[in-house]
Amino acid sequence: MDGLYVYEQMKRTISEGQRHGNVAQGVRWMGGAHMRGARLVRYVAMIGFLGVVGSGSHLALADQTALIKVDGSSTVYPLTEAVAEEFQKANRGHIRVTVGIAGTGGGFKKFCRGETDIADASRPILKEEMDLCQKNGIAYYELPIAFDALTVAVSPKNTWITSMTVEELKKIWEPAAQSKITRWNQIHSDWPDAPLVLFGAGSDSGTFDYFTDAIVGKPKASRGDYTASEDDNVLVQGIENNKNALGYIPFAYYAAQMKKLKAVAIVGKGGPVLPSAENVVKGSYQPLSRPLFIYVSEAAAKRTEVKDFVDYYLTEGPKLIAEVRYIPLPEQAYTMARERFKKGVVGTGFGGVPEVGLAVEEIMSRPPKR
Repeated sequence: MDGLYVYEQMKRTISEGQRHGNVAQGVRWMGGAHMRGARLVRYVAMIGFLGVVGSGSHLALADQTALIKVDGSSTVYPLTEAVAEEFQKANRGHIRVTVGIAGTGGGFKKFCRGETDIADASRPILKEEMDLCQKNGIAYYELPIAFDALTVAVSPKNTWITSMTVEELKKIWEPAAQSKITRWNQIHSDWPDAPLVLFGAGSDSGTFDYFTDAIVGKPKASRGDYTASEDDNVLVQGIENNKNALGYIPFAYYAAQMKKLKAVAIVGKGGPVLPSAENVVKGSYQPLSRPLFIYVSEAAAKRTEVKDFVDYYLTEGPKLIAEVRYIPLPEQAYTMARERFKKGVVGTGFGGVPEVGLAVEEIMSRPPKR
């Protein structure tokens, strides 16, 4: 079997798994038609062999293939990976796009050191990251690409909870709760006297930064005695397998596992509101609606392949959003992002300080800061 073909098929396997909320499902998706068990091991070995000792046309092709490096948010990963897959198909293998999941914070560290071309981010760039980019001479475009409805979830076996207030969530997640708020009946007296088992994003995750800001009132202010991971699939599995669990995850990962998870409605001014595309667009799902971004190096964007990829992302990406279960921005926001990129307007509309509940159009209308 052709080694390059195997590589592309394995990459597609991971992509399919992410779209279904579980990489293992991606392997099963591919297994029926392409590879199983020992065959997969043999093909992996084949790729290693080709990479080490091969000397034919594939290696020559690899040398000629332009490379775009993307890393960052696991939340944004499914969308960027879907766009990258379609972009590579459209360019017939002449451009390769690698997409990592170091987390938003980890992605910005690499990006601001000049190690990547694009950073996926589930929250805006922070002041210390701006300073690192400036120190290293990295100017950047800040481009919104979709909405997320950050979802508070429990197991379907949980029969006592359908909604929560921001105050109740704060009581659970604030730093003062550590080792003190450990049982459900401490939150609400008619909830069971059962252990409160918590799952949430790791500290390098933009989801962590956004959730703590929106719920606790300060970015990174959180109790530490919970199961933390930058891999949202780990959080999904932990929540679904424990009826006493509660956690927060990106909407796409909840939407992919609706039969295994139960979303908790957030009580707003008009009553409990569940996460959904409709409620995000209406502005009623607050304070956990958030925009997602890509940050593009100004220097990298001067390379034809990077410019073409970003143009493709901002024009074709919105068509893939439903496929990966995110929520599209208003068309005006995409138009503004394309204009910003076309005109070479670099910097951030946030100035290094997280803000919750802003309209994307307002962000894009601000004079950018560097």
